[in-house]
Amino acid sequence: MPMFQYKAKTRAGELVNGSLAAGDRRAALAELTKLGFFPLEVDSAEADQLAQDKANRYRNRVKSRDVLMFTQQLSSLLKSGMSLSQALGTLERRSQKRALGAILSELRNGIVQGESLSDSLAKHPRTFSRFFVNLIKAGEASGSLDDVLLRLGKHQEQMAEVREKVIGALIYPLIIVAVGICTIVFFMLVMVPRFSAMFKEMGTTMPLPTRILIGISDKFVSYWWIGVLLVVVGVTVYRIRARTPEGKLAIDVLKLRLPVFGNILMANALAQFARTLATLLENGVPVLTALQIVEDTMTNRVIANEIREARTRVTDGTSISQPLSKGKVFPPLLIDMLAVGEESGAVVPALKNIADAYEQELSRMLKIFTTLLEPVIIIIMAIVVGGIVMSILMAVFSITSGIGK
Repeated sequence: MPMFQYKAKTRAGELVNGSLAAGDRRAALAELTKLGFFPLEVDSAEADQLAQDKANRYRNRVKSRDVLMFTQQLSSLLKSGMSLSQALGTLERRSQKRALGAILSELRNGIVQGESLSDSLAKHPRTFSRFFVNLIKAGEASGSLDDVLLRLGKHQEQMAEVREKVIGALIYPLIIVAVGICTIVFFMLVMVPRFSAMFKEMGTTMPLPTRILIGISDKFVSYWWIGVLLVVVGVTVYRIRARTPEGKLAIDVLKLRLPVFGNILMANALAQFARTLATLLENGVPVLTALQIVEDTMTNRVIANEIREARTRVTDGTSISQPLSKGKVFPPLLIDMLAVGEESGAVVPALKNIADAYEQELSRMLKIFTTLLEPVIIIIMAIVVGGIVMSILMAVFSITSGIGK
């Protein structure tokens, strides 16, 4: 028998919630009336579950930019003197994103019921990372939650700028490559077969480049599905392989060994490592805990594994440079700068300087990479497309010269 959730008032005016089994909604209303209740809301438990599933789907759509705005706004409201529950309620009312609004509602309810903010955030791991939750926990312990939120917002903004810089540098070359490939495919599958049919009707002997082009085009037309199949199989194998720890590690090793692009990935990872570790230590997170959180935030398993090995070598809980120096991943420059910071008692400033240095190096490498890549891609595409066009024009010139004779 279906279950129904209800909200109702008793004869004394008291609000009650509960559930009952009934054949349908009308029967549920009748049963509540017999119990002496005045029904306010009666919904099937299945409908509530569907609504919950829908809410869960919305939660998964919260973007990192929305989390950044939430962090900055919550810090501002707390600094203005609002209580945490009031600030969350204000953000919930002003939120135009349904996903974030649903989460803010649950956070506020958790605070009202006596939960800490970090515990409430930990219930939404898809939206708030372990790094985020631990910083909030450190802020609650030190009584400086608003300051921690401010520093956390700056950290998120800096990481977003680096990420957008990398993505932005690759967009234009990728667009050029995509347009060039589409142009080549269009010529080989549409234009060349039409010229080929026209040339065959004329019965003239085509120049060698034209015959080669027509032969390649015929193979394209006849066996295009093999190319599509190879791409699908390749992507499928890659995704299956990337889901296993061994496969993910092998792929990440290959990425770091790529010419030029591997150096870009390494600089980005080192900047992220230094920036994240500095933010954690600055907010009072212990060294071993901070290293474990940084390990979780690293997307490249080679670097993450090296951090894990270094964490097992940390004995006194203070020195980080020495355990890192025993590995083969972190460069001497980073280790030397970190060691100087440890000797002077300024680890956090040293880590920030390291992050700034590698972010500048990343910007320099991205500029060089895109400056060299764009003309190379354009030249390659011009040669390929120009070769196709010239092969066709050679046949046209051959035909027109034959007609003139």
